[in-house]
Parts: sequence; C-alpha cells; structure tokens
Amino acid sequence: MKSKVLLISTSPHLHKGQDVQQIMFNVVWALIPVVLSAIYFFGLRAFLLIAVCSVVSLITEHICQKLRKRETTIQDGSALITGILLGLILPPSLPLWTAALGAVVSITIGKMVFGGLGYNRFNPALVGRAFLQASFPVLMTSWSNPTKEIFGFKLDALTGATPLAAMKFQHQFTEFKSLFIGNISGSLGESSAFIITLSGLYLIIRKIADFRIVAGVFLGTILLGGILWQVDPSQYADPLSHILSGGFLLGTFFMATDMVASPATSKGRWIYGLGIGLLIILIRNFSGLPEGVMYSILLMNALSPLIERYSQPRVFGQLKNQRS
Repeated sequence: MKSKVLLISTSPHLHKGQDVQQIMFNVVWALIPVVLSAIYFFGLRAFLLIAVCSVVSLITEHICQKLRKRETTIQDGSALITGILLGLILPPSLPLWTAALGAVVSITIGKMVFGGLGYNRFNPALVGRAFLQASFPVLMTSWSNPTKEIFGFKLDALTGATPLAAMKFQHQFTEFKSLFIGNISGSLGESSAFIITLSGLYLIIRKIADFRIVAGVFLGTILLGGILWQVDPSQYADPLSHILSGGFLLGTFFMATDMVASPATSKGRWIYGLGIGLLIILIRNFSGLPEGVMYSILLMNALSPLIERYSQPRVFGQLKNQRS
C-alpha cells in the first residue's frame, strides 16, 4: 500500500489568488475615473501634472533600484500609484518642475530609504506633498478655478479660495451640489466627490481597501465635526461639508488605507481610522491650516506600529493573565 506524504510548510497556508502587481493595478484602475474627472475640470494642466509625477516616480524608482544593484520594481505598479496620487493632491497651477521634485522625494525619502515596497512607514505620495508644502508654501496654496476644458489652453485664468479656505476664514459654506459634482477650486483630486466615492467603493468591494479604516475615518469626522457644528453652526461646518470638501475622500479611500503604513490588526485599523477622522476636524478647525487630511494620515502612520502592538488579538487558548 502506497503511503501518503504530508507536507508541512510555514504560514500562510491559504492564498487569496492576488499578487502585489494585481493589487496595485486594481488601484490604478480605480484611480482612472478620478484622473479623467480632474482632466475634465482642469484641462491639459491636470494631465501634464499627473503624467510628470507618474513618469518621474517610475524613473526615480528604477534608478534607486539600480544604485542598490537590484532588479527594477517599476512593473509592480506601486511607483505608478505614488505618482498618480501625488499629481492628484497638487494644485493645478503648480510648476511642472516642482511636481517632478515632489515625485523624486516621494520615491526616495517616502519609500526607498525604508527599503522599498512593503517597508515604508509613511504613505510616499503624502511624504512628497509634505516636502513641497514646507518648501514652496506659496506655490502649494495658489489655486485655480476649473476650466471645464479637456485639452484646452485656458490655464490658470481664474483663481479663487478653496471651499475649505472659504469655510475656515470667511465662514462661507459651499453648496453640496458643487462639492458633490466637483466644479470647485482646489487640488486635482478634489474634483468630483461622486467619482472618488465610486472608485473608493470599488476598492472596498475588491477588499483592497479595508472598510474598517474607511468607516473609522468617517466615524471620527462625523462625531467630532457633528459636536462642534451643534455647538455653533455659524462658526463650524457640518460633518457632510467636511466629508465632501478638500482631500477627505481621496485621502480616506486611497491613502489612509495604505496596506503597509496602516495597522495589520482589525481593532488597530478601527483605532487608526478613528484617529485620522478626529485629527482632520481638529486641524481644520483649530490650526492655522484649512486642510488637515495630509498631516492627519502622516501622524497616524507614525503611530501605526504602536497601535498594532497594543491591539493584537489574544492567541487562541491563551488566558488574560498570560498576555505580555
């Protein structure tokens, strides 16, 4: 009788059927409608900014890998995502050379110095934007109104305050219809809350973005934003205005859910998302900045290892007093 051989290997024992490349390009497909809406509202300038950020990100990662004497990893799609996201969180009027510099910083400092994909502690695109915000504050706060031309050349003809700036400094609230459709001044990725939400839901359905993080961000924003709004509605905006304004939706669906920079535990992801939502409201209302999504996510990225450490589930069969 022929004996059967039992092979035992290390975990994980189950395979979901998706590799890194498939996951990354699913995110790219989800970003395409957001990119198209940005091009529709802001014209050729949007296309050029996103294209420059994407190409420079790919070239920078390729060079970094060659300097490290390793095979290039640009085919996995992660550098492309970084470039697209960086382009979407930049003002339409930003000079192309500045965008290219931001892409270099995103890849080198935000990703490669940590060891590359899977090791970065912060979202690379937000690292690049934070660098540009600190280095070129005037350029990073110069906004253009939508041109509504796909490949027209009426670029930067009009300037205006973003809904968040008008809300914070002038106590003027933008109507929900404009916020929902996206015909507003702001970064490229602030165009069309409707499109961004649909793209984000696609990531959740495909289980690429964890719903716990997204729900936590929404919950934190609604709780603290709602309390402040009830206290003084003339001074503080309602939670829905916060959700539809600025980079909230793009940051929540595409950057807060970064698989590497967010906690791996289920409980930790709730805490992480809730913290981001609370920080967004605190920064928007009590700091000198009208926007707070970037700093909120980066701060919670920094706390992610600590959150993960103290939110570990109990090992099956382990008693409470045995936990270290």
